[in-house]
Amino acid sequence: MSKKTNYSYVGVSFIILLFGIYFVPKIIDRVSNKDVVRDESRSEDINHNPKKRPGTLSDLQFIEINGVRKKVPEFSFTDQNGNTVSNKDYEGKVYVLEFFFTTCPSICPKMNANMVDIQNTFPNEKDFGIASFSITPHIDTPEVLKAYAEQNGITSPNWHLMTGDVDEIYKLANEGFYLYTAKDENADGGFEHSGNFALIDKNGYIRSRSDAQGSPIIYYNGIISEEEKVDEAGMEQQITWLKQDIAKLLKE
Repeated sequence: MSKKTNYSYVGVSFIILLFGIYFVPKIIDRVSNKDVVRDESRSEDINHNPKKRPGTLSDLQFIEINGVRKKVPEFSFTDQNGNTVSNKDYEGKVYVLEFFFTTCPSICPKMNANMVDIQNTFPNEKDFGIASFSITPHIDTPEVLKAYAEQNGITSPNWHLMTGDVDEIYKLANEGFYLYTAKDENADGGFEHSGNFALIDKNGYIRSRSDAQGSPIIYYNGIISEEEKVDEAGMEQQITWLKQDIAKLLKE
């Protein structure tokens, strides 16, 4: 055996030894701390939907609080058609969720114009829906919501404008989604609420894309339109992102 061959074996042995000394303890440590369990793993995908082929989860993140994935809380309200609608009616659907009120003079018209745009981007998609919760249910009766839908181009059978018990709606917004909602006499229309949209997957989990640092953006700005591109503060629109991410979840 030549010296060159011996050097090759020595080199390979050294690499294997180096791997054992340096990397194996790190792998063991990561396994112990469950750091190697990733949202997009193949086994995870099968657990979510046994009928799917493994490895088809998108790159969108799950939102976790204290290590637990955030899921949509249970809810049950009345929609614009007088029907009872609950979170179970959205099972198996990708949907976008918002809080609004029909007499809102400021951000709501912008939000729902963007939501109509999103609706029209997926016109024949039976597995896509929208959930809009009124924060002034004493005003927004089913009849009022139905008229609002007709006036604003809301045509999808999977877009439910909901009204119901005010305390339950505010609890859903502030505790269920951490989307700030409150009565405020100094705010336009007498109420203040978030202008963000939440994206929900077919299994009821809140999902979002990552920012430049790899952290989930959590919610999508629902106020700035694609046409506007940026607002006065220089913030860029996120409706394009939202459309792209809806498409990703529909393929999961």
